[in-house]
Amino acid sequence: MSLTQEEMKVLQLVWEDSRIRPADAAVMLGMTEEAVRAAIEKLEREKVIVGYPALINWDKTPVEKVKAVIEVKVTPQRDMGFDAIAARIYRFDEVKAVYLMSGAYDLMLEVQADNLRTLASFVSQKLSTIDNVLSTATHFVLKKYKVDGVILEEDHADGRLAVSP
Repeated sequence: MSLTQEEMKVLQLVWEDSRIRPADAAVMLGMTEEAVRAAIEKLEREKVIVGYPALINWDKTPVEKVKAVIEVKVTPQRDMGFDAIAARIYRFDEVKAVYLMSGAYDLMLEVQADNLRTLASFVSQKLSTIDNVLSTATHFVLKKYKVDGVILEEDHADGRLAVSP
């Protein structure tokens, strides 16, 4: 699929602020509002834009969630490579993202559960029992500082260096 320069400009703006109004985008890009709307509709239809998620700092809410990054070593399947096993894994509700990686592990998962017991159950009963999963390494997220380019909590400390005699 080939994108025009105008579509790329619209895509960049939507990526930076998914709530931008087409009228505002049109002014910023020197395009008509109709052209911006048409570009967005095409990008959605072609599955270039696949969603508009809100970025939420759950630490500022009463909602308790356990998040983890899980590295998974697998045996690729003949004629399907890693795709079939990745597809089986990403269908679990706990799995928020799956990436094919270079390095010691093949897949990296971002997972989320309501509590540690649920997450542990996912790893031991669902993930580890899948054919071709050789091993896993689970890393719990203790705190998020920056997500998708957004700093979640500003450092309010004085940035000046201390002066001593």
